[in-house]
Amino acid sequence: MNKKKIINDPVHGFITIPSEFIFDLIEHPYFQRLRRIRQLGLAQYVYPGAVHTRFHHAIGAMHITQIAIETLRNKGHEISATEEEAVSAAILLHDIGHGPFSHALEHTLVAHLKHEEISMMIMEKINESMGGALNMAIEIFKNVYPKKFLHQLVSSQLDMDRLDYLARDSFFTGVSEGIISSERILKMLNVFDDKLVIDAKGIYSVEKFIVARRLMYWQVYLHKTVLAAENQLINTLKRARYLTAKGHDLFGTKSFKILLKNNFTSKDFKQQPHLIDEFCLLDDFDIFTSIKEWMTHDDFILSHLCKGLIDRNLFKIKLQEKSFTQQETENYLKKAVKAYNITEEEASSLAFTGKIENSAYTKSQENINILFKDNVIKDIADASDNLSISALSKPVVKHYLCVDSGCL
Repeated sequence: MNKKKIINDPVHGFITIPSEFIFDLIEHPYFQRLRRIRQLGLAQYVYPGAVHTRFHHAIGAMHITQIAIETLRNKGHEISATEEEAVSAAILLHDIGHGPFSHALEHTLVAHLKHEEISMMIMEKINESMGGALNMAIEIFKNVYPKKFLHQLVSSQLDMDRLDYLARDSFFTGVSEGIISSERILKMLNVFDDKLVIDAKGIYSVEKFIVARRLMYWQVYLHKTVLAAENQLINTLKRARYLTAKGHDLFGTKSFKILLKNNFTSKDFKQQPHLIDEFCLLDDFDIFTSIKEWMTHDDFILSHLCKGLIDRNLFKIKLQEKSFTQQETENYLKKAVKAYNITEEEASSLAFTGKIENSAYTKSQENINILFKDNVIKDIADASDNLSISALSKPVVKHYLCVDSGCL
């Protein structure tokens, strides 16, 4: 079988699968599942073009990792063919642990596990089936491989993951503020003292990258309508889990029902390896097929939430810098109780508060370092003459109030 394939990607152009091993990883059922998981969850409710998948993103991140490795080699840094394949595998599989709707349900379906932990478990299971072929990739992923800069290509504040998703999400949403000079950033990559750095000539491209990331978070990832839709989906799943615990036999695929009935921990996944298989059978279709069926369920809260998701009758949402008062929330709860003839406990699924936090750059975590000609390294926040970069390193917190339209 010919495994020298070329993929035509709308963001990066033609992408070559670098080796037969990488081709085999892409063909693995666990990885193919990413075709059925949207990269931006429910962002399509706001940006209709945002229907690209985790599969697209993983392939794109692998591609620009190849470009980064070529740049580093051209600057005299030794990276063996084995290391190149390992870091390509690590970035390819970095998001393989994402569940349905990506981040939207990350703490709902499997509440006690981050997607990075599940990614690690899946990688280890694939590695076992491949006779240890992923050993080096796992070491790079865990940041225990001697060459630390290889891990930074996979996971840091200027990693290949972020370079791809900003460009890709900007392209598919049409939000031009997310466009970055990724080619220039890749050409400016360097290694100093086993750390990934950026040559001083690339400082302005990095500044633009940080600003673009901030704009994409508030315009796309944390857009108030996207936030409302995600909370509606989360509350739908919480209600379904509550009813399941009460003995209701809700419609769902076998794997989905297993996760609805149980609140698994990391220990459970490690002691019961078959749970990984069940998790890897889940995708966006499992969730939305169930939601369509639940629209006609006898439970008012469940059916009401589901109808809203299907018909795009989403929660109304208010954002502000200060937290909402308890009185404000209670007023809407009372309106929901009266409007739908439900209990206050049930109404809490239709009117509630929360908060979101974001910082475009965190100075204390895997710094973006700028390398000057005299071999002096400075953090981007200190090296930049753009005052907004220092300001962007401070977290921004916003409080929100979500309310069902019937409570207004």
